Amino acid sequence: MDPPNYDHLFKLLIIGDSGVGKSCLLLRFCDDEFNDKQLATIGVDFKVKYLSLMGKRLKLAIWDTAGQERFRTLTSSYYRGAQGIVLVYDVTSRESFENLEYWLEEVRKYATSRSSVKMLVANKVDEVNGGDVTRREGEKFAIEHDMLFIESSAKLKVGVKEIFQQLVLKILDTPDLLQNTTPLGATRERYLS
Repeated sequence: MDPPNYDHLFKLLIIGDSGVGKSCLLLRFCDDEFNDKQLATIGVDFKVKYLSLMGKRLKLAIWDTAGQERFRTLTSSYYRGAQGIVLVYDVTSRESFENLEYWLEEVRKYATSRSSVKMLVANKVDEVNGGDVTRREGEKFAIEHDMLFIESSAKLKVGVKEIFQQLVLKILDTPDLLQNTTPLGATRERYLS
């Protein structure tokens, strides 16, 4: 049997309100495509991306969750085993920013690793005309909740690659999160449940 072609497998989860651009960020990162007519995710979507960082070959299993309330009970099990969690809000939607507290509570309730790395993403910066949520507000929220912060635009390809690179670099720098991430140590249950 040939050895797997990666050094670590990381489970990443993208969460946030419906319409903030989670699926567009995932599509841009994994396939370098943008679809401005992207339909809302029903339940959960999943993509795999291979990446090389710091001399490590990484396999990223990225879960894109539905933001609509009617699907929220379906997505709670996807928090299990996630090393990285990306919380996304739309800079033109004050409501999506205010709902970040709800999403953080979901992380507290369902994430099995207390040391999961969290990244706050201020998405759709290309649409800002004196946007509803300022960069300063996003940065302040991220600092208060011990999160990384970045602004992005899936449409213009701004900050998208950096979201995942910064998140993964922080995971690689967190020893607790590296347990059971090697091909021989990773279990199907831990990463696919």
